[in-house]
Amino acid sequence: MPGPARRSSAPAAAAQGVEPHGAGPEPWTAPTWEQIVREHSARVYRLAYRLTGNQHDAEDLTQDVFVRVFRSISGYTPGTFEGWLHRITTNLFLDQVRRKKRIRMDAIGEDAERYAATGELHSPERRFEHANLDNDVQRALDELSPEYRAAVVLCDIEGLSYEEIAVTLGIKLGTVRSRIHRARAQLRRSLAHRAPGALVAAEEIDAPGGIGLPDAAGVGER
Repeated sequence: MPGPARRSSAPAAAAQGVEPHGAGPEPWTAPTWEQIVREHSARVYRLAYRLTGNQHDAEDLTQDVFVRVFRSISGYTPGTFEGWLHRITTNLFLDQVRRKKRIRMDAIGEDAERYAATGELHSPERRFEHANLDNDVQRALDELSPEYRAAVVLCDIEGLSYEEIAVTLGIKLGTVRSRIHRARAQLRRSLAHRAPGALVAAEEIDAPGGIGLPDAAGVGER
């Protein structure tokens, strides 16, 4: 004698929050080259400029980043796309420094004069430079070692947490803390002339947002 008909388990599974067999999230679709450049070029260029210190090297680094992204996008594991771009940008920068031994740092003032003379103010990159560039801060950043510069730029300009910086740079959390502490101390000394009396004791130098970088208000250890 046949037993009672078996009920479908799909409703029960759905009630328990289990996807029926064959169902699931839509597969991730890689963005097009145009979408990546349109949505992320300004962010990548900003980071590249602060790392390299001049327009020429920043443009070269930005181009290298998007070439690397284009070549690697098929193997990208969906996650934080901006974090992936941070890793590519900073690692390419540090690779270039190691390869060249030193990155060429053009005088920022010469760049600004050339832009004014040629009227090259139409691209987002040019508008960013003229709207946000702080010569004293950039010169102070340029004086840092590449490793210290990368850490403090990611923290105080890009707003990454120490944990995110550790992942981005492939270093230990303690190393991140040490680099940012020392970088801020050096920046404070370099920028002391901007605020007489602002050079604090060594134990106070690593206070959140303590170096006065643009776009870094309130940014500190997270």
